[in-house]
Amino acid sequence: MVRLRSHVFGDWHAGDGPTRPLVDPATEASVAETTTAGIDFAAALAFARDVGGPALRALTFEERGALLKEMSRALHAHREELIDLSGINNGATRGDAKFDIDGATGTLAAYARIGRHLGDTRWQLDGEAEKLSTGARYVGQHVRLARPGVAVHINAFNFPAWGTFEKIACALLAGMPVVSKPATATALVAYRMVEIIVEADILPAGALSFVAGSAGDMLDHLGPQDVVAFTGSADTAAMLRAGPGPVQRSVRFNAEADSLNAAVLAPGTAVGGGLWHSFIRNVVTDMRQKTGQKCTAVRRIMVPADLVADVEAALVEELSSIVVGVPTEKGVTMGPVATAGQLRDFRAGIALLAEECDVVTGGADPVQGQGAPAGKGFYVRPTLLRVRDSATAETVHAHEVFGPCATIVPYDGSATAAAALVAKGQGCLVSSVYADDRRWFEEFLFAAAPWNGRIVAANEKVADQVLPPGMVLPNQVHGGPGRAGGGEELGGIRGLDFYTNRVAVQGDLGALRKILGAK
Repeated sequence: MVRLRSHVFGDWHAGDGPTRPLVDPATEASVAETTTAGIDFAAALAFARDVGGPALRALTFEERGALLKEMSRALHAHREELIDLSGINNGATRGDAKFDIDGATGTLAAYARIGRHLGDTRWQLDGEAEKLSTGARYVGQHVRLARPGVAVHINAFNFPAWGTFEKIACALLAGMPVVSKPATATALVAYRMVEIIVEADILPAGALSFVAGSAGDMLDHLGPQDVVAFTGSADTAAMLRAGPGPVQRSVRFNAEADSLNAAVLAPGTAVGGGLWHSFIRNVVTDMRQKTGQKCTAVRRIMVPADLVADVEAALVEELSSIVVGVPTEKGVTMGPVATAGQLRDFRAGIALLAEECDVVTGGADPVQGQGAPAGKGFYVRPTLLRVRDSATAETVHAHEVFGPCATIVPYDGSATAAAALVAKGQGCLVSSVYADDRRWFEEFLFAAAPWNGRIVAANEKVADQVLPPGMVLPNQVHGGPGRAGGGEELGGIRGLDFYTNRVAVQGDLGALRKILGAK
């Protein structure tokens, strides 16, 4: 069995003591084990700060970007191996594995280009110099500099490749060393990716550390120049945010958490038209892809009351064609959820939603996956529900079932009502809206946008071009207000902000021009 090791102090450490198993969710067979017992996390953080940090900050953005490009190439060269591992430990179909792994290498390549654009400097000017006195020479210039600390990344189980390396790309380009801790249950892919990068000898010592297993007391040793970027449940985010690091030592904290994302169909949409098919296709993609285990997946489907029957019929037809089973089996289009805990939560969540919803298709009953041993594997059915009374329903706006599950919420067709339903989710990573009426869309946009990190808008003119809302792009912000965590990642060059300090430097314009290139 594979023993996952942690990469700290510039070397690999297996840990000691009892191990935790990693399993194949399609068969429940053990595929790896790991432990972090015996690792000195205070020393690991110090090594990253004191060795990796200075080495990265000595490089220009262009040089750091070149490292990201090398990382992307090295990982892409092992693409087929990583796709296989994703199936073994994540239950991912080939398509879902490619989505995760190509997302990681693509984001590294995108930030490599940003590094090349930023060029031969080690800092970013923030705006132009502003005159501060009656003379022309005394000015103030804002500048962003890398924080002299360490970036701790705590990643979720569902995207071990993409989720890990979208954070790493921003931090390394900004000039901060990283300690990356994946969710233990699905850590095999992230472990192998870091192993590939270490074997290729791409990064300076201490620039990238990796924790395979429990983080132990690591967060207790963070200081005021350190940062934590977390992806996971809102409850865990709240617990970590309330810790002594963020509260007492101002450790910067970014969270990307649960999100009851919405897909909104506007009234008057022609059944069977291009916009209609874009809506149906994207909802089904978000329900099926990664077995619905995406923070950006559609959970609530807002539909005008007079279109509910047509939407139900179209979605049921598409969902009924999904084949659930072992990802490597021919014809299988959706694998299992990732863990036994996720299976329990899915079934409990369906039962909870059923208190105010009707199950249209699917449900919480046990599923025998195609090609799986009898009674084995964490399989679920794609499940569509419909709210009985939109005026009184609350659970659908408060409880996320993290799997292939979405709920139709009928509304009266007004933009105001649709936006109000979106807002009841208390913060989304992304909502998608399908509307041809510009005035309706404008009214919806300005009411719903404050509750979202991203809005995906489709009309007939772009219906064949619109990407599924679950597609996170490196040049667009990823995050959301309220329930979604209140954080922000990616967004092109904006992704570097979290890892830098903005400083106002006041002084002689001539000196600042020579030192900083002030304008």
